[in-house]
Amino acid sequence: MDEKSYYSRLLIALLMVLCFGVIVLQYVCPTSDCQLLHLASLSSRLGSRAPGDRMNGAGAGDPYSSEDGALVRFVPRFNFTTKDLNRAVDFNIKGNDVIVFLHIQKTGGTTFGRHLVRNIQLERPCECHAGQKKCTCYRPGKRDTWLFSRFSTGWSCGLHADWTELTNCVPSFMSNRESQERRRTPRNYYYITILRDPVWRYLSEWRHVQRGATWKASKHMCDGRLPTLTELPSCYNGDDWSGCSLEEFMACPYNLANNRQTRMLADLSLVGCYNLSIMSENQRWAVLLESAKRNLRNMAFFGLTEYQRKTQYLFEHTFRLSFIAPFTQLNGTRAASVEVEPETQRRIRELNQWDVELYEYARDLFLQRFQYARQQERREARQRRLQERRKLRAKVKPWWGVTAVFKPTKEPPMTEQSLVFSEEKQADVRQTLGSETDGQIEDNWLEEDESETILDYLENVEQWR
Repeated sequence: MDEKSYYSRLLIALLMVLCFGVIVLQYVCPTSDCQLLHLASLSSRLGSRAPGDRMNGAGAGDPYSSEDGALVRFVPRFNFTTKDLNRAVDFNIKGNDVIVFLHIQKTGGTTFGRHLVRNIQLERPCECHAGQKKCTCYRPGKRDTWLFSRFSTGWSCGLHADWTELTNCVPSFMSNRESQERRRTPRNYYYITILRDPVWRYLSEWRHVQRGATWKASKHMCDGRLPTLTELPSCYNGDDWSGCSLEEFMACPYNLANNRQTRMLADLSLVGCYNLSIMSENQRWAVLLESAKRNLRNMAFFGLTEYQRKTQYLFEHTFRLSFIAPFTQLNGTRAASVEVEPETQRRIRELNQWDVELYEYARDLFLQRFQYARQQERREARQRRLQERRKLRAKVKPWWGVTAVFKPTKEPPMTEQSLVFSEEKQADVRQTLGSETDGQIEDNWLEEDESETILDYLENVEQWR
């Protein structure tokens, strides 16, 4: 009986200690946030992630790496400034800011354009009606559009207007839609676009033309005039070029599909528009390539068809807007279904050598921007965690006796000299207690901070396609 009684009393004592610990924890940390903070810290130190944490590495849980297929390490080739990489803009949808979408043929721009009008969380969503291609995208409380694109304003500056056309047309078009008073208010125009691998874009355009597409309505306006038939001859006779073979498509020297992305992103005024007699072909395209790179670098945002989730992430990061549904990576396009011999692909790359160089530059810039944005996101998250820990540490310190309050006892009257001595003595005691307890606490928090830094570094070594 005595032995049983002993174990019963021991069990009761342990339960009382446990209850006391729970009460103390609730007093020191009444909210669940700081408790979860410690659980997250503990799990990260054990080599795992806390529930709800987003995987930042190249693991299977990261949607940004899973879209890339075969993974290899991304090695940057170009040096960009912080200004080039940090593209977060102060887009004011309630003010006068406008997003202008430069839609290049066969880059997945139709899908992205639909995302802009149907898939963004907005205070005042775009109004889209069945059977109508255009949606009404007004600002909150105003009858004024914040988006210039095919599915909002239509082809108001011409079918698939390029950079030269849009930059000269959009400001005047938007001003003509406003009252005289509002025209005096300056606007910010944020140009965006989507690029695609040149070989697959070229094949996709060929298949589209083969089905009867012509884009005859494109104006190609430059320096205030349209190109002449001599400057821009046609590749075919008749209404369209339907049924053309890939060999015929590649053989036309005037085919605008060749290096289309470079031409549509460059300032054509620099080379005399479509007048080919001003300079040699190589000099002309070298100027256009540098212009396209510069314009692409200065754009608020651009995405890549081959990286849908990263494109979504960078758009949301740039404009502080969120999409409702995630982007999906679709590889089953008509171009992907075409079986092309390696020699034919090589010839397509030669025909589009300037687009190939532009795309390599754009891909490098795109992935560096994505990497920079993710690093920035992790730094901000770490700063938030450190702030939470400092708040928690401030709550924990009193329980270590740093700021313990003792009940005063009766003491003889204090003279001025004894008062000074007493204050010095109390200061020494506080310093001694603080150095002992603070040192222990700081050591523990330092270990966690160093673990976070190491974790951040390991997560930063991501793999890219």
